Amino acid sequence: MQDCVFCRIVAGQIPAKKVFEDGAVLAFEDVNPTAPVHVLVVPKRHIETLNDASPSDTALLGQLLLAATAVAREKNLTEAGYRAVINTMAGAGQVVMHVHLHVIGGRDLAWPPG
Repeated sequence: MQDCVFCRIVAGQIPAKKVFEDGAVLAFEDVNPTAPVHVLVVPKRHIETLNDASPSDTALLGQLLLAATAVAREKNLTEAGYRAVINTMAGAGQVVMHVHLHVIGGRDLAWPPG
């Protein structure tokens, strides 16, 4: 989608500080971090919301989670802990309508969130 900011980042049209990349996903620093570590993990293929994922996306969604663990290792979060979050729809905080997973850590995280 040409108007999707994450699709444009994946295409290299908008610069981003990449943390992880493979054939299916890209992870990059959030420009508005809520913690010392705040990385977004996005599928390279556009899926608007988690509601739009289908059974054919099972492997891709698993790759998002595995990429999140790779990011956590890269950012030295595996011992202290981190949060992996997918917001779905505006009411839950999804701002960019392209499925993405937040990897958040580097400080104590309160519960419940938000």
